[in-house]
Amino acid sequence: MRTWKNPDDDELRALLQTSRTIAVVGCHPDPDRASHRIAAFLIEQGYNVIPVHPQADTILGCKVYPALADIPEAVDIVNVFRKPESTPPVAEAAVSIHAKALWLQQGIVNEDAYKVATAGNLTCIMDLCIATMHRLLLR
Repeated sequence: MRTWKNPDDDELRALLQTSRTIAVVGCHPDPDRASHRIAAFLIEQGYNVIPVHPQADTILGCKVYPALADIPEAVDIVNVFRKPESTPPVAEAAVSIHAKALWLQQGIVNEDAYKVATAGNLTCIMDLCIATMHRLLLR
């Protein structure tokens, strides 16, 4: 039984309209990977994208940080490209940096991550592509 619920379209639209900085956890340097393509799309839309990857130095011309805690500026949305079982610690880190939202990409669902995020007063979105929702809601 599903115990979580994504925000409605109006809430998602407002989040996307008011957010400026998006940390992409699991952003990959390979341009063929979905995380890379979506980060590029978000940059094209005017967002300040901060890639988070443990080994890369730059991705898409942006400085990469090994962890959310290393980012020296405020983050609005933490967009996650990680296996579902890896997401609860990401949710904890998102809460600790006072992000506004935790966004798990399409195909990623973890109820523990959802509970951590919402208990920390973050909006939590799961199993939705941020780029697809941007295209649908902010045309």
